[in-house]
Amino acid sequence: MAYTGQPQLTTPRMLAVMDNPDGDLKTLLIRVAEHGDKTAFAQLFHHFSPRIRSYGLRHLGSEANAMELVQETMLLVWQKARLYHPEKGAPTTWIYTVMRNQCFDMLRRRRASKEDLCAEELWPTLEFQAEEEHLSGGEDAVLTRQMAHYLSTLPEPQQQVVRGIYLQEFSQQELAERLGVPLGTIKSRLRLALQKLKEQVEQSHD
Repeated sequence: MAYTGQPQLTTPRMLAVMDNPDGDLKTLLIRVAEHGDKTAFAQLFHHFSPRIRSYGLRHLGSEANAMELVQETMLLVWQKARLYHPEKGAPTTWIYTVMRNQCFDMLRRRRASKEDLCAEELWPTLEFQAEEEHLSGGEDAVLTRQMAHYLSTLPEPQQQVVRGIYLQEFSQQELAERLGVPLGTIKSRLRLALQKLKEQVEQSHD
């Protein structure tokens, strides 16, 4: 059964699910994996697409790229649902991992085509993963304990920028206004912070 790129229209019954989000999502994903259930997939699409779009806007910088991320991520969910193992983690963890990997692929393609790079493109080299313990309250950018340690070694202004962009989900412009500094200062602090974090991760793997 092929995925055509567009989910079925949602129905009141579909919108009524998620009383027990993790359990409901797990059931839906298993139905997609085992039966190619288009109705279950449409419900997953309805739940995850706005979250993936939001992530894409922050990391890819345009509505078109964000919507491409939604489509590509959910296409992979449809195609690879059988690879999800419920005993290894929550469905949100698995789908957000698919999303981040697809986002990183899009960023690499931009690099290969020599488009302008932004500081966020260093972020994929750092080891972030979704965990049950949400340090930030967010769904898609939770620090591992090791990365939290690395972050704590940065100068406070750089910590502010990293936390503001990736954990509190401000845009660079919003954070500049919030901190009362020029946008260029935010960009500079972010690039320096990400480079230092990247170096620490690489050194720990030597």
